[in-house]
Amino acid sequence: MFSVAQAQQRMIDSVSCVCDEEVVKLDAALGRVSSADIVSPLFVPPTDNSAMDGFAINTDDVDEKPLPLSQRIRAGVSPEKLMAGTAARIFTGAVIPEGANAVVIQENCDYDDQSVLINSAVNIGDNIRPKGQDIVVGATVVEKGKSLTAIDLGLIASVGQPEVAVRKPLRVAIFSTGDELIEPGETLQEGQIYNSNRVALMNLCRQLGYQPIDCGIVEDSFAATKMALQEAAANADIVISSGGVSVGEEDHVKPAVEALGSLDLWKVQMKPGKPVAFGKIKATPFLGLPGNPVSSYIVFQLLAVPLLAALQGQVIPSVTAYPINAAFSKRKVSREEYIRVRLTKSAIGRLNVERFSNLSSGVLSSLAWADGLVKQKVGEEIEQGKPVEFLPFSKGLLG
Repeated sequence: MFSVAQAQQRMIDSVSCVCDEEVVKLDAALGRVSSADIVSPLFVPPTDNSAMDGFAINTDDVDEKPLPLSQRIRAGVSPEKLMAGTAARIFTGAVIPEGANAVVIQENCDYDDQSVLINSAVNIGDNIRPKGQDIVVGATVVEKGKSLTAIDLGLIASVGQPEVAVRKPLRVAIFSTGDELIEPGETLQEGQIYNSNRVALMNLCRQLGYQPIDCGIVEDSFAATKMALQEAAANADIVISSGGVSVGEEDHVKPAVEALGSLDLWKVQMKPGKPVAFGKIKATPFLGLPGNPVSSYIVFQLLAVPLLAALQGQVIPSVTAYPINAAFSKRKVSREEYIRVRLTKSAIGRLNVERFSNLSSGVLSSLAWADGLVKQKVGEEIEQGKPVEFLPFSKGLLG
């Protein structure tokens, strides 16, 4: 079996970006992935400007006498050169006039419409935002492969760019296997359960900016599984299934994938989530997740997220773990284990994590209860009060 890290790398190395480029307006670019570095053609701000409302002066002219006001400069206008021995009334964001080298805030002055008396010490550069303080010409504003945030889009707008080149959304075909599954809203019969994986996986893909394709529930037969895989692969950039990847008589995903293409990985040394299948249906990548909902979610976060990012042309996210003390103990494990935990505070106010009472891979409510996971390495014992590796859900397990 592969370790989680080995499985991640093996899958990433076997694929490349499959998404074409398109240009979209900034208003339509939130969450899209940049297809090229975005380089600034200008300085931001484009000129020295005032950081405060006050008076633009030359520090050589400051003495104990009032300075006459020679002009009034508001934001958005081009000022005249500052006359020697005078001051200019200036407002926040206004261009610093030639000849001025400082701005005195109005609270430190006595002034009227004709003159200003400066009541504080002034240094060259005070309250001036210099040209290019934020961005200089030629600076990379946003790097290729970045999932664009609201701040990224604001930066792109600040350098005058109304559009951005992005990758088209990755098309992810999703289906579930299992004769026991029915969709929410249908009448539940004995032996049946509602399909939660489809809803969770579809919306995880939407959260990541991908285009999910709902392929429904596939019956437990080799012929039906093979047909579903063929149809999904023909209409998507990657196929993801849940269930049917173990070795039972009704688990048909593995042989169906092998019949249509190749299976490059099967089983990962992790808990929950050991039964994982990865391969290709002709040229289309395939990832088979376990059917248990907790296993499906955790495998998606740890293995599908970096794989999908590579296919989207996105910077591969890395695992971010934080050391936090455990409020529980746990014996050594033979497989890398991911334990559902919640943040709590000790009696002295120190942050720690407690584990969920039932670690069954079928208890989906444990994920709603939890704030994240604790990663327990192979051969590692967790001791109460000692640091563990905490993976918070707030930003997703990756990134």
